[in-house]
Amino acid sequence: MPSDLVPIGRVGRPHGLDGSFFVEGPSDRIDAFAAGATVYVDGAPVKIVASKRGSQSRPVIRLERRVERGATLTVPRESLPALEADEYYAFQLVGLVVEEEGGRVLGQVRDVLDYPANDVLELDSGLSLPLVEACVRKVDLEGGRIVIAAGFANPE
Repeated sequence: MPSDLVPIGRVGRPHGLDGSFFVEGPSDRIDAFAAGATVYVDGAPVKIVASKRGSQSRPVIRLERRVERGATLTVPRESLPALEADEYYAFQLVGLVVEEEGGRVLGQVRDVLDYPANDVLELDSGLSLPLVEACVRKVDLEGGRIVIAAGFANPE
């Protein structure tokens, strides 16, 4: 079993009677949900035996065995494609400290939410910040921080 697994979605509501289900919060990587691909559930590999697109183009898949609704679907980190400069996977941003230009710390990224217009950084302090160029000035993975432009967070 790979030790460095990253989430690509969750088991959602059922689709039909054959064990198929919608994938909630799916990765943008279509190939991750292709029939024949392997995902991990609770650290154990499970093969995808059927795959199609459901409503709103969300993946609908059936695994070789039944899994609990809400379970996280993961893949080995090394199976992810390389990204361009200034591109990041959402899981890489979770846990980073967010600070304004000037150094005021606003909190840590608790989650990256997928909204229709853009992704949103949800901080442990309760703040939500748009993941857009006008707001995010710098992502420093090595330094463990994200710097945002002044004016996106109300003063405390």
